[in-house]
Amino acid sequence: MALIEIDKVVKRYAEFQVLGGINLNVEEHQVVCLIGPSGCGKSTLLRCINGLEPIQGGEIRLHGDRVTGPGVDLNALRRDVGIVFQGYNLFPHMTVLENVTLAPLRVLGMARKEAEEKAMTLLARIGLDHKAGEYPDRLSGGQQQRVAIVRALAMDPMVLLLDEITSALDPELVSEVLNIVRDLAADGMTMMLATHEMGFAREVADKVCFLHGGVVHEEGPPEQIFGDPRDERTRAFLRRIIEAGRL
Repeated sequence: MALIEIDKVVKRYAEFQVLGGINLNVEEHQVVCLIGPSGCGKSTLLRCINGLEPIQGGEIRLHGDRVTGPGVDLNALRRDVGIVFQGYNLFPHMTVLENVTLAPLRVLGMARKEAEEKAMTLLARIGLDHKAGEYPDRLSGGQQQRVAIVRALAMDPMVLLLDEITSALDPELVSEVLNIVRDLAADGMTMMLATHEMGFAREVADKVCFLHGGVVHEEGPPEQIFGDPRDERTRAFLRRIIEAGRL
């Protein structure tokens, strides 16, 4: 049984269908990269997995338990499934340490000393323990995004969802964020990434899924998807990426 099972998931906004029956499994310790043109449904799929968007058809299961539809404990789901957005979403009136410890204190009921010790360990891991007392507006975009990742990790999630986490960053800051994801992948963290960083997807993913029009048109190991894509839509997408010098 896969850790995440996405079964015929449909998502609509009024009459506009964003996801048209997605089928996708994610195994424990696997890194799955979602690629495809803007508007293909990558970010929406991640938001559905985290319960931020309701679905209109199909089912999502975590460890075999349904996590979509009526009666789902969304707080419990979000303890197990962390998500990091492209816009950081740090609380501006809280220090870095307060941002990282907020959820463990309020949601997990962790003792403050334990929460702060854990937060400092995580911040040290990304080289930002010396910024614990700073406010977000005193950090670079790359530093804020690294703190956002640590904030998600402080909840000890089973799965980490990363939604275009480098798209709002200046090019010189991208590598410092991607290095953290590389380290997490090496440590066995189960992750799903929506990304436009094709070279990174090729390097870090165990499985790459090409989405187009709200459907997974092709999935497979990165060497197959990038080296020998079978679907014509995948080939056309990658040709445009290569022409733009992004692969």
